[in-house]
Amino acid sequence: MPQLGEAIAEAVIRTIRVKPQDRVENDQEIIEVETNKTNMGVTVPCRGKVVEITAVLDMSYPVGAVLGYLDVTSADAAKAGFKESGESRSKTRVAANSNRRTSARAAKKTDPETAGVHFQVDESDTFTVAEHIAVRPTVGLPVPANATGATYLSPRMKARMQELGLNAADLSGIAGTGAGGRVTIEDFEKFVRQLDSHSQSDASPMRIAVADAMRRSCLRPLATVGRPVLMDRLLLHRKQSAVKPGPTLYVLRALAVAIAENTAVGGRLVGEKIIHPRSIDIGFAVEVDDGVLVPIIREVDTKRLKDMVEPYNQLVKQAQSRKLSLEARGTGIATVTNFGSFGLVWATPIPLPEQNLVLGLGMGRKVPVWSDE
Repeated sequence: MPQLGEAIAEAVIRTIRVKPQDRVENDQEIIEVETNKTNMGVTVPCRGKVVEITAVLDMSYPVGAVLGYLDVTSADAAKAGFKESGESRSKTRVAANSNRRTSARAAKKTDPETAGVHFQVDESDTFTVAEHIAVRPTVGLPVPANATGATYLSPRMKARMQELGLNAADLSGIAGTGAGGRVTIEDFEKFVRQLDSHSQSDASPMRIAVADAMRRSCLRPLATVGRPVLMDRLLLHRKQSAVKPGPTLYVLRALAVAIAENTAVGGRLVGEKIIHPRSIDIGFAVEVDDGVLVPIIREVDTKRLKDMVEPYNQLVKQAQSRKLSLEARGTGIATVTNFGSFGLVWATPIPLPEQNLVLGLGMGRKVPVWSDE
């Protein structure tokens, strides 16, 4: 599993396009994986013949995990940067592991100081990365009326939570019976057992990532303001234009121009200094299956509106197919989201954890407006 992005530690296998004995070429895409941001392809390092695919569909693998094996020539292996062929490396690895296990067994039998101690690990107790896949919670947690959450987490509690993929925020749904309302390990285990009686479904990596981003964003102070905007001039301009930008693109461009006039608004307060952004990169929310992606348009304040229409439309298509380009991924300084497309007049979108601003668009309506003229 290659490193698919700076913040991506694992990916789920979604499609396997080859089978054993298939011939593959250098950089051929043979596996499609799903990260918490997009779908990406895994390519082979050099040409050869597929010996085995160890990856399993719909399973999650961390970066660096073995997904399969290729039979390649020594020349192709050397050209790809490997010192040995895949077959000899495999034999060497197996031999080394065998020697280590033999040594461990011999030490266990002959060393009187360590014989029979409770912390010794037998080879049968070990596991591979592919065999050890963490199970994460997949449903909302019921919240008792008297729940106050955990204010102190014991090492035992932390270890159990890590095993189940839970975090401190999830404990707010547990009613504690300990001193001062503290959640005990017994309270926690009882709560986990009760979850089995609820209907459950698997949460996608994107759904988990969106929930995690919202949780982190809500830890910061948030202020939400709103105002109505007359759309007459915008709609007239759009009608007269050969290329027809959508309302979201108009607003995205206007936001970039406004921030460019005072970049401190898009900056961060660090200590007693305001860190201004280097460029006005604005994202926009695109609904995809089971979540939201935010493609980024770089240096929006330097681009003309009509020149942004085609790139914007292309980014929407890429996001909907979950195949965003590297240029469109990353961090902007603000996001525009059009929740009006769902018929919503008012909402309170939350900025992404790495951003300070989000601008939401409600549904447009025809209403009378007072004019002094």
